[in-house]
Amino acid sequence: LYQLTIEEGTPFHALHAAKKFIIPDNDHAADLYALTQEITSAHGLPAYEISNHARPGAESRHNLTYWRYGEYVGVGPGAHGRFVENGRRTVTIAERMPETWANLVEAKGHGVTGGEILTRSEEADEFLLMGLRLAEGIDLSRYETFSGRGLSSARLSMLQGEGLVAPIGNSRLRATAAGMIVLDAVVADLAR
Repeated sequence: LYQLTIEEGTPFHALHAAKKFIIPDNDHAADLYALTQEITSAHGLPAYEISNHARPGAESRHNLTYWRYGEYVGVGPGAHGRFVENGRRTVTIAERMPETWANLVEAKGHGVTGGEILTRSEEADEFLLMGLRLAEGIDLSRYETFSGRGLSSARLSMLQGEGLVAPIGNSRLRATAAGMIVLDAVVADLAR
């Protein structure tokens, strides 16, 4: 379940700018998110990820690959891929326009138009961003592998004190329900 994001250049953006389409403010959006979690959980569909719900054991393996920061190849117009090559995570980006993508595939054998090799810091940040979306949280030793350091104990203590993150045993960290609502800020604070 996702909340609508208004993108510039879309009909929704024009309607919103003309005050004909009103989106909820952050407080109302947070209330709607909390209500959604309550309803889905009550019907046997707990959140296994910030915006994905399933009966236990029926979680999307495909989506879990992304959130667990696994490797995947992006195939098709606009697809993104992430895979490890020579010990470094490589990002690929395919052409967005279907006809142009098809022409590239005919000419070059693929539709990839961009990409980069991530720095260790970028890998660590992405790992936090993706993994803390999950109810299972992140493996702290895997974060250390990406970043070359552990998370700041001072920042962890502060965020735990605010009820935004919680340890799972000695090896994992997860965002709490309150932390999920402000997850971007939690990740930004931990990534410093």
